[in-house]
Amino acid sequence: MGSESKSNNDDMNKMKNQALIDLEEEEGEEEPESCPSYKLVKFKLYETRSNFYLVGRDKTKKFWRVLKIDRSEPSELVLCEDPTVYSYHECRTLLERIHDGNRCTGGLKVVTTCYGIVGFIKFLGPYYLILITERRKVGMICGHAIYAVSKSKMIPIPHSTVLSNWDNSKKENRYKKLLSSIDITKDFFFSYSYHIMHTLQKNLCGDDTKLVPYEALFVWNAFLTRGIRSDLQNSLWTVPLVHGFFKQVKFSKFGRTFHVTLIARRSRHYAGTRYLKRGINEKGRAANDVETEQIVFEEVDGGRVLEISSVVQIRGSIPLFWSQETSRLNIKPDIILSKEDHNYEATRRHFQNLVDRYGSPIFILNLIKTKEKKPRESVLHMEFVKAVATINRDLDKENRLKFRTVDLTRLYRIRGAKVLMLLNKVAGNALDQTGFFYCQLPSYMNHEVSSSLSYVATELADANTIKECSQPKIARFQNGVLRTNCIDCLDRTNVAQYAFGLVALGHQLHAIGITPTPKIDLDDELADSLMALYEAMGDTLALQYGGSAAHNKIFSERRGHWKAATQSQELIRTLQRYLRNAYLDPEKQDAINLFLGHFQPEVGKPALWELDSDHYYNIGRLTPPMSHEFSRSFLKRSLSDGVLIYESSSPAMPADIRDTSNCHHPLPDLKEDQTGMSESTPEISTCDTDITYSRFTPSMSGRQLFTDMPDAEYLRGECSCYNEHGDEFDCSDILALDWVSSSGNSCEEETYDRSSLVSSPAGGSVAGSNMNEMMEVQQSTASPIPDEFPDSFAQWVEFGTTLA
Repeated sequence: MGSESKSNNDDMNKMKNQALIDLEEEEGEEEPESCPSYKLVKFKLYETRSNFYLVGRDKTKKFWRVLKIDRSEPSELVLCEDPTVYSYHECRTLLERIHDGNRCTGGLKVVTTCYGIVGFIKFLGPYYLILITERRKVGMICGHAIYAVSKSKMIPIPHSTVLSNWDNSKKENRYKKLLSSIDITKDFFFSYSYHIMHTLQKNLCGDDTKLVPYEALFVWNAFLTRGIRSDLQNSLWTVPLVHGFFKQVKFSKFGRTFHVTLIARRSRHYAGTRYLKRGINEKGRAANDVETEQIVFEEVDGGRVLEISSVVQIRGSIPLFWSQETSRLNIKPDIILSKEDHNYEATRRHFQNLVDRYGSPIFILNLIKTKEKKPRESVLHMEFVKAVATINRDLDKENRLKFRTVDLTRLYRIRGAKVLMLLNKVAGNALDQTGFFYCQLPSYMNHEVSSSLSYVATELADANTIKECSQPKIARFQNGVLRTNCIDCLDRTNVAQYAFGLVALGHQLHAIGITPTPKIDLDDELADSLMALYEAMGDTLALQYGGSAAHNKIFSERRGHWKAATQSQELIRTLQRYLRNAYLDPEKQDAINLFLGHFQPEVGKPALWELDSDHYYNIGRLTPPMSHEFSRSFLKRSLSDGVLIYESSSPAMPADIRDTSNCHHPLPDLKEDQTGMSESTPEISTCDTDITYSRFTPSMSGRQLFTDMPDAEYLRGECSCYNEHGDEFDCSDILALDWVSSSGNSCEEETYDRSSLVSSPAGGSVAGSNMNEMMEVQQSTASPIPDEFPDSFAQWVEFGTTLA
């Protein structure tokens, strides 16, 4: 017995020493130059039988904090933050005492090293702690490191001795698997000291004390961190994760090297997948809402940044109430256009939100088809024109929405890749109106900005300070934004965003003093390099929302790629996107809703996968919650060639709406609900509607079809189009123009010409109604489709690997 006791004591001392060695290694670790801001950047998680202890330190290794998490509660989250700020030696002494006090139950053990808390989540049983266990640096902005997540870990908080029966249930495990499908090691990024969720202009010119990171619409773990931030009244322990795209590259021009950083921030509001999130919701939040920022700077004298510039543009679904439902039998699902919001109140809210965020003017670039033999996109286009005209009717001329239409599909067929020259012209016009951000960072302030721009106020508190410090060059500021859309806001939109980015890059380099003129030719090597950067962003955003890489045929043609190879690639991506949308997206949407907190599991309530749709939270069609039986008939589609279905009902608007305040030029008579624009709290509409559907295939002109079209005076000068020669003209009667006629009703993004499809060995082709007929036959003879699919199938759909 004595020998056994001695052995146990030796083991305890070994564990104790191991914990202290780990902490001591922290002190000897090399770190970048210290930052005086107080933000914890590295952590170690320790455990005893009754508690977790998370020990965190700042970048200087001078400040150490301890957070205790109670493990004795089976289903509650109990946090206790030690208010003491420890030194290294004091923290080491504290750990020794904790170890000694828990010898009888195993002492203090190291669980993992981590780099921040992603959040806490609860399903049906215990709470789980989600940690970033590995990170990688992907770039620097003004001396501030930007990181991506390399590895993460989800740890159940209660000790195994107090876990309930729910903890290993099938539902609990399925929820854990569902949440794990949101892979935060892909396309999520963060910074400890830079507000990466805000633009550079807002970081440098805004009041930093008002920049609350987790209230930004681009922070995806706002819900997961809400509990700890509320309990502790701080965000020292958590990191705000932004979802989208981040890449920083070095370019050279005239012997000078500069950095171009491309950031895409995806909104967490109304987030989801291609066919399950379309249009806008009641609060005016658009589907596939992505903010793109292009930052340019040149480093001198060992990494100092003396001049920096940025420009912002956005993309988002057409801001109307419209939708499509995934169909396993129809590659082109019907478009459902709601006619309920007669006054376009939600559309007004959407554009008011853009004015509040970016200022005025709002420059709209609409890339969808304007006329078709079988109207689909063109009907949405006309409704969009009508909505903008209705809003502009109540605005002063200088504050009106600027609406431009480019039928990119039509123009590409006529001019090929030369359509980029036309897009450059439109982009130049938009940039002239919105401007871009540029400022000098004086040498005496550069170190402070590079190392101290963080979650505390900086001396660059407002634009006037920058102006005073920017002599002899004058600072520039962006006021307004370009908003681009097509149907999916993926393929055509990405080409247009590249065109705007190229025009802006020329102006940015000229402002910094790298180029003598503000123009970059399309044949310039720099244009090709920037194209590759935007192509990478487009593929990433398309995978997130659409399920496949983007269709880049304009880029491919510009590079001179073989047309047959491009068409084959486009066809493969079309099929991958279809399969992903039809079979895998419902589960992906469930995972997104779970991660964002739109659905919170409860014991005794239906599970997430048992619900027919995500009407459990407000999807924004001004419709009431529906029973499962009714919702299935409510959303039925026919197996047609994808023509448009109209949704008609008596108008019904929410009662709890009020006027919004604004910080820029307001949109008049704009109403907002009591929760405001900054939160995504789930809501259920209580309005009563009696909705019916009727198939409608119009053959009349646009003016006959839309008899309630506003007077042209509200469109003239604000709504214009471009023809195949690149000439701009007024389009207040756009549907009567012959040049926009299309050669049939084609699939979104026109991924291939039907006449040039590669034939199968049997001599047939997969196109149009033939594909629909083929799938109908397969569906009628196939066995029932399972709820879950083999990993090999999902792997092929997502990454294009070989399907075994």
